[in-house]
Amino acid sequence: MITDLLLSGEGFGALIEAYDKQLLLSVNGSDSLFLDRLVRTLTNAFTWVPFYISMLWIVIRNNETMRNVLYVLLGVAICVVLAGTVDDLIVKPTVARWRPTHDPEIGMLVDIVDGYRGGRFGFFSAHAANTFSLATFFCWLVRSRVLSIAVVIWSFTNCWTRLYLGVHFPGDILVGLLWGFLVGCFAYFVYHRLTRHMTVSKNHLFSSHYTDTGYDKKDVNVPLTVLCFTFLFALIKATLI
Repeated sequence: MITDLLLSGEGFGALIEAYDKQLLLSVNGSDSLFLDRLVRTLTNAFTWVPFYISMLWIVIRNNETMRNVLYVLLGVAICVVLAGTVDDLIVKPTVARWRPTHDPEIGMLVDIVDGYRGGRFGFFSAHAANTFSLATFFCWLVRSRVLSIAVVIWSFTNCWTRLYLGVHFPGDILVGLLWGFLVGCFAYFVYHRLTRHMTVSKNHLFSSHYTDTGYDKKDVNVPLTVLCFTFLFALIKATLI
């Protein structure tokens, strides 16, 4: 595909799109029913509900007033609306780039799992944008290295499932990650502006048991544990079903 474009003198944009399609076909699907079942579980938003609840728990536990909690929830809402909702309602129908599973050129070559094809348009990936915007926001908010690594792994796992299922091109994922990063930074900027006059307890600032933003490091273990058990649940479910 790429060689043909080079020989025909097609533009750079067409070359990038051809490479995007070829790369997708190289990572899409497998012959493993175990992986098929694992990915279908991991890509399901309901799988991550316990993790979301655990993140809400550390926010409530480490903020002294409901006002502070609401500011955090505002930041989360900004992430969800700007990263996912704007994408689904405005960007995808406007750009109208076919998902790989619906693409007239390579649609028949994409490995479909359990008949799942997604909607017609896929630019850019709402899964990538949503998860990475939240990951970025919580990296800034909590300032825990181990939690930051965990939420980035969580986001990248969701991105991988979309490529495996063939419902997004790598380019869709990359743009989604970039947009999610910008949205997450913006959400934290808004949160920081609203809370800049609120000070962290001095006991927290001078204690090794707390992060720079006043979050108890022991509490961070809760979402980490939940995340590990979620992955374990997905593995067991893929093995037994």
